[in-house]
Amino acid sequence: MNLEAFILGCGGMMPLPNRHLTSVLLRREGELFLFDCGEGTQVSLRRLNLRWKKISVIFISHTHADHVTGIPGLLMLSSQVDRDDPLYIIGPPRISEYIEASRRILDMYINYEIIVKEITAPGIVYKGDGFHVRCFPLSHTKPCFGYTLEEDTRPGEFYPEKAQALNIPMGKLWGKLQKGEIIKTDDGREVQPQEVMGHSRQGRKFSFVTDSLALPEISTHVIGSDLFICEGMFSRELAEDAHSKKHMTAEEAAKIASSSPGVKKLALIHYSPRYTEYELKKILEEAKAIFPETVLTRDRMVFPIEYVD
Repeated sequence: MNLEAFILGCGGMMPLPNRHLTSVLLRREGELFLFDCGEGTQVSLRRLNLRWKKISVIFISHTHADHVTGIPGLLMLSSQVDRDDPLYIIGPPRISEYIEASRRILDMYINYEIIVKEITAPGIVYKGDGFHVRCFPLSHTKPCFGYTLEEDTRPGEFYPEKAQALNIPMGKLWGKLQKGEIIKTDDGREVQPQEVMGHSRQGRKFSFVTDSLALPEISTHVIGSDLFICEGMFSRELAEDAHSKKHMTAEEAAKIASSSPGVKKLALIHYSPRYTEYELKKILEEAKAIFPETVLTRDRMVFPIEYVD
């Protein structure tokens, strides 16, 4: 089952010619999930040839303009592509007010159901087939949340030779064992799944954190992330400025990744527009000195998230 993260925008505060505002799309098989929706989101969706009508849920970190200004256009666009399924929008308090005001003031034509859910407490905010999305509080200038999408534990590897040795006929019984069910053979024997299966295997995990002070608790929430996307808005020399605005530096993002067991890759996002491409390389160097598996995101970059076993 494919799992991929598409960077639709990597910038913060204001869009630049080659740096749209923060937005990340996660594709799990044919289902799409959007994390934040900054200005320019539609442009990257089009250039990547992604089918935005398949977006099931939009997860919003907070209601600052550079994270939500792409929503109205996306809502109107979805009415032009014969969308049948409802669209869920999950976010902090007042996200519902923003959506309703946008629809009313812009006199939007919407021909599908929009279901807005405001977060009232940390925890699981969405469940799908074989995965769930959890939110946790961040510390910014207004209510803000980070998100993790985590897959359920997968059954272990099935060993056909073991099933054959137990004289279990190929077919439905093999399928039941692979689903973790106990079966009975025609001769009355009871066979446990573990007799023909390996140990259970970990699912994949994606984490998204932006616009926050570097809280120690973040490390706990992102444990085991195959891909940890985190803001790296400022360099070390502007740490005081970052903290006054309740942001973190790239170096602090790397410290979170380093202190969180099992994080495999840190992808920095939400850069200040003050930084040129050359200066972003310095930010990367600061982060890599602490967590070597760090990369800079760029608009329309794609990150495949693979199973480890």
